[in-house]
Amino acid sequence: MLSHISKSLWLLGFTVVLLCGAYPGVLWLVGQTAFPFQANGSLLRGPEGRFVGSALIAQPFTRDEYFQPRPSAAGYDASASASSTLAPSNYLLRDRVARALGPIVKYRSGPKAGKLVAPDIERWFELDRYRDNSSVVAQWAQAHPGLARAWATADAAHARLVGEWATKHPDVVAEWRKANPGTPAPKAPDLAVIFLTTYAKENRGQFPARGEVSSIFFDMWRQEHPDVELDPVPGDMVMSSGSGLDPDITLENAQYQLDRVAARWAENTKRDPARVRREIGQILQDKAWAPLHGAVGEKLVNVLEVNIELRRRYGVPAH
Repeated sequence: MLSHISKSLWLLGFTVVLLCGAYPGVLWLVGQTAFPFQANGSLLRGPEGRFVGSALIAQPFTRDEYFQPRPSAAGYDASASASSTLAPSNYLLRDRVARALGPIVKYRSGPKAGKLVAPDIERWFELDRYRDNSSVVAQWAQAHPGLARAWATADAAHARLVGEWATKHPDVVAEWRKANPGTPAPKAPDLAVIFLTTYAKENRGQFPARGEVSSIFFDMWRQEHPDVELDPVPGDMVMSSGSGLDPDITLENAQYQLDRVAARWAENTKRDPARVRREIGQILQDKAWAPLHGAVGEKLVNVLEVNIELRRRYGVPAH
């Protein structure tokens, strides 16, 4: 019996050393020798020499000087990789796509071909009419209370506006409490719908966050203008990937963003816009790649790599 136990212990020890020590050690040695960049997380350094991110994981860029990645249902959180799982019939998906389209989509034909739709959305919004009824904001909030509540929590400034309104309208809040006895101490999201409805009556053709009009109300504008021909937008500009962390965008997507990026860098550097555009366009071509050395798939560019190159070439963006 002791002989069997001894052999088992020797086998256990040998297995632990082999699988927990030697095997990982060999893999580490091969990785560090043959693939050091990939083995250490594909980390990229910025112009200052510090690590700024991984070439494998998307991160958000919000300034106009930089190319922006695909939308992320995970909020670009590498520990929470996930898709939105929203069905095509889910209005939340329609709303998210519409908000992405509003500020960037352009007319495809007619006298305004090539021009942004956003200014016309804002002019339409100021008329405060939707489907022959007044108050665009009130109709939106009442039709989509979940979106109204999400708006109230999306920014601390929004919640503050709702709080200030509640202080100035105690009678309206009291009536809301009577209708909702289960919420005696309502917070900003609870009051979002009634706040926006009241705000719409007191401020016709206005929205509490003016800069959000073209994104939030693009869908309503589009429903009132179904025959207007709009420029197609690359799908990956508005649709998130399965992981929510895809670091690459299509070259078509990058070229769609090129005018915005080049214009901002030309303004910051006080250089000829056409020349800056050509330079950045060349950066995109130099950084573009396709799977299997171009044998399959579309050309892609890594957003972080391109933005690092912009920072290296043009410096820190002006504030």
